[in-house]
Amino acid sequence: NLTFGEFPRDSEGNLLKTIWFTENRYYSNTIAKVQSAAFNPATSILVLGLTNGVFGIWEMPEFNQIHTLSISRKMINTVAINPSGEWLAFGSSKMGQLLVWEWQSETYILKQQGHFYDMSCVGYSADGQYVGTGGDDAKLKVWNALTGYCFITFADHSSAVTAVQFTKGNQVVLSASLDGTVRAYDLVRYRNFRVFTSPTPVQFNTLAVDPSGEIVCAGCLDTFEIYMWSMQTGKLLDVLSGHQAPISGLAFRPDGLSLASSSWDKSVRLWDAFNRSKIIERLEHGHEVLALAYRPDGKELCSSTLDGQIHFWDIEKAAPTKTIEGRRDIAGGRKAGDKRSADNTSSGKSFNSLCYSADGSAVLGGGNSMFVCLYDCKSSILLRKFQITKNQSLDGVQIKLNSKLMTEAGSADLIDSDGIDSDSEKHADRSLPGVKSGDKSNRLFKPEARTRDVKFSPTGRQWAAASTEGLLIYSLDETITFDPYELDEDVTPDTIRDLSRKGDHLRALVNAFRLNERYLIREVYEAIPPLDVILLTKDFPEAYLERLLRFIADIIESSQLLEFHLRWISGLLSNHGTFVKTRSASLQPVLRTLQRGVTRLHQDIGSVCDKNQYMLKYLLVQGKRLEEAKQEEEGNITMNDILSGFDDDDDKEFETDAEFDDDETMDLDNAFVPLTA
Repeated sequence: NLTFGEFPRDSEGNLLKTIWFTENRYYSNTIAKVQSAAFNPATSILVLGLTNGVFGIWEMPEFNQIHTLSISRKMINTVAINPSGEWLAFGSSKMGQLLVWEWQSETYILKQQGHFYDMSCVGYSADGQYVGTGGDDAKLKVWNALTGYCFITFADHSSAVTAVQFTKGNQVVLSASLDGTVRAYDLVRYRNFRVFTSPTPVQFNTLAVDPSGEIVCAGCLDTFEIYMWSMQTGKLLDVLSGHQAPISGLAFRPDGLSLASSSWDKSVRLWDAFNRSKIIERLEHGHEVLALAYRPDGKELCSSTLDGQIHFWDIEKAAPTKTIEGRRDIAGGRKAGDKRSADNTSSGKSFNSLCYSADGSAVLGGGNSMFVCLYDCKSSILLRKFQITKNQSLDGVQIKLNSKLMTEAGSADLIDSDGIDSDSEKHADRSLPGVKSGDKSNRLFKPEARTRDVKFSPTGRQWAAASTEGLLIYSLDETITFDPYELDEDVTPDTIRDLSRKGDHLRALVNAFRLNERYLIREVYEAIPPLDVILLTKDFPEAYLERLLRFIADIIESSQLLEFHLRWISGLLSNHGTFVKTRSASLQPVLRTLQRGVTRLHQDIGSVCDKNQYMLKYLLVQGKRLEEAKQEEEGNITMNDILSGFDDDDDKEFETDAEFDDDETMDLDNAFVPLTA
């Protein structure tokens, strides 16, 4: 008596051992094969993902076709259905796509796609809200650092994107590419508004923007030169030449006075971008320089070399200060084609990207391995080593050899088992120098686990890495806010008032927000003693922070408790500044409303104070005139006599004075008049 989709169970609810037989066979009319499937017992629908990127929905058990749609150019690797059967989720590993589809209304709920080739570079915006990434698929993507969603993709380049840089205003993002162009994109209108090119075709691999956002510089691989453009006009301003090998890194000093460039010619050069008559400073190294970075204060520069060392330089003296030996720290695992163990091989034991933390106390380095190292600059100690992946399908993850695959003739993966190819052809190394994505001439190849770029967030709370596994973001902040007050069951207006009377103001205010009764929220809010506000803002849960700020913004103009509101605003923004800054995009409407209300109150109070000031000046002048007129007759006259001496004519003169309107007359009883003066 089982219905379709049910499994036989015993009296205790455990699954019984069952033998299944094929009852019917159904075939689709497409040439593609079935790659993934999912079934929902609640709605009796079957969803199949095919190898040509098409998915279909069938009603079971009659196998009636309901819907088919093409969502990708590659195979659909995985399919999932939510419990209600309304939303369908699809994933394609080849294209890096994730799609959530509402099949009844035929609308997209979520559509995300990453780089379907290696991610080559990463960059943070000035406020840490956005992350820009470039990949070998010639695309530039901008992500939300908080949610992890990509909200815009630019596909104007025709070759791999090698560098990404944001301007200080967060409205422009620039990208350099091997197609010989540097493009500037407007993040307000989402368009490419400027293209920077060189007189002769070159391949750009580094990029730098000065702090003002007016000068754009890019280094190239083939001519070993640095090109400088104007952001406003797009014209080529200058070409800096002098390096004798490809440029590996560019960075403007934080104050914008100089430009630093590193090269494979074992040197770092310091250029004065605005005064070419000055002598170019050369910082000599013993090995090829792979990356460089300025400390946020601009007084120190660090560079990494091919021997795995990180060198620190004093900019004012142009002298080295210390060196970190990071060769053993950055060393990765053994690759499939290595003839030596991981400890004895020399490849991948250097840093190809460096970045200082926001306060300049630590430096982060990544390279061609599965590790990212964080060092303390003052003590030169390794603080932590992050492992970006444990995916065994990537090359360079395994540390030790598998003895089961080792034979007398060598590794079993390299032995010709079919006897067709000769040993010399089988063992020949045909991989090109510098290839990091694997030898694609082989039938099976593994991408290499590595980190191509690392960047610290300007807020100092996050850092991002462009790796083989995609964009990795490590954060000190929890993205999920836990609300312990949700564990309570009895939340009524009476209990909330009791909490407020007992002095538990924080719990009463949070419970009032849970009930969402405006009159109750205001009652509890205004019953809080002003001296307890600063203490309550420290412990106020961040889950209700946006609602409290919105509530204050709504009542601040109609309420008389001005100082009370300002205490709350100052305490909340001071104690929860990090939370507000990381979510400034979502809190921007509330903060703008709050700022508008405070500004309007400031203007109103300023107008009242100005009127009082003019009134006081007027009274003093009138008193001085009366005193001078009656000084000979009555002698010394007190201020009280002056005020009591105003008659009706004086009142008329005051009302018709050119400085005041009819509706701006002032009650002397309520005026701020210093009578003791």
